[in-house]
Parts: sequence; structure tokens; C-alpha cells
Amino acid sequence: MSTTATVVTIAAAWVGFSAWSVLTGARWVVEPLADYGVPRSWWTWLGPAKAAGALGLLAGLFVPVIGLLAGIGLVLYFTGAVITVVRARSYAHVPFPLLYLAPVVAATALAYAS
Repeated sequence: MSTTATVVTIAAAWVGFSAWSVLTGARWVVEPLADYGVPRSWWTWLGPAKAAGALGLLAGLFVPVIGLLAGIGLVLYFTGAVITVVRARSYAHVPFPLLYLAPVVAATALAYAS
């Protein structure tokens, strides 16, 4: 397996786990969302957005432009998550969205380079 495929697969799995966590209403995910002031009406769309991004990253292994676009979307998504956490002044929680952002940035950079 190539380095690109490995990084993309890890990023997609990680984001897919994040999507599953929101879709199943995992307490350790939805409680902070409420604390950050994210409206409940948005929660319904957060999981599918992440799931679509994860699937797009995997599709990008076969159609590179799809992976690049999915990566860009996920970078924007997780950048927004970091901003949301900072605006809520939950500074101790900033590393969590960064842990999702890092592999997505790597996968997007590799997709752009190829």
C-alpha cells in the first residue's frame, strides 16, 4: 500500500469514527457540542457531513479530484470546529478537533501533490 493510500485510509477511518460518534449521539460528543453553543438543529447534519467527507477521501483513491474536494471540505469543517471551541473558551478541548484536522490536512496535501 502506498503512503498516500495509507494516510488517506487512516484519515477516512478517523473521520468516519467521528461521524459515527455524532450520528449515534455519543454523550462525550454531544455534551461538548451543547457546551460550545452549537444549535441542536445542526447536530443532525454534522454526522452526515463528516461521513460524506470520509467516503469522499476513500473515493479519492480512485478519482483524485473527489478526494481533493472532500479533503478541502473536511479541512474547512475541522477548522470551523477549532474556531467553535476557541470561541466557547474551552481551550483544553482545542486538541480534539486538531487531532481530526491533522490527518485530513496530510491526506489533502498528498492528494494535491499527486
